[in-house]
Amino acid sequence: MVDEGIFREDLLYRINTIHIEVPPLRERDNDILILADFYLKKFATKYGKPSLRINTTAEEKLMEYRWPGNVRELQHTIERAVILCEGNVLKPTDFLLSNNSGISLDKGPETLDEMERLMIAKALDKHNGNYSAAANQLGISRQTLYNKIKKSER
Repeated sequence: MVDEGIFREDLLYRINTIHIEVPPLRERDNDILILADFYLKKFATKYGKPSLRINTTAEEKLMEYRWPGNVRELQHTIERAVILCEGNVLKPTDFLLSNNSGISLDKGPETLDEMERLMIAKALDKHNGNYSAAANQLGISRQTLYNKIKKSER
């Protein structure tokens, strides 16, 4: 945003003293059940169902899911299950998890940098190494393409 002139550079340096990287939920298996339990207690209390619990099979289903929407998706999934549950035990069928998020996370890039590198490589391959044509296809300037390639080589 600083490069585009829509965020003040001096303000960035004031707030950018500590950088905290939080990996996606799919890379933090240990957190899934802890967060699920936290949200279960929160929403069970909110919706007047304090004796709710998640059975073992449902816990396994939660652990196997890739969570493309990260913690927010887990939160909404637990809330929906609590609202719709008619008993005291949440079963696997109470959790509506999408099998198709529109993107195959198992086969494609998992970060924006990986996606960018892949797109650049495909564009360069398609245009036989012609940087101008590849940049044009990607909707960026040739200089920006050079910068992105140089950045990804670091």
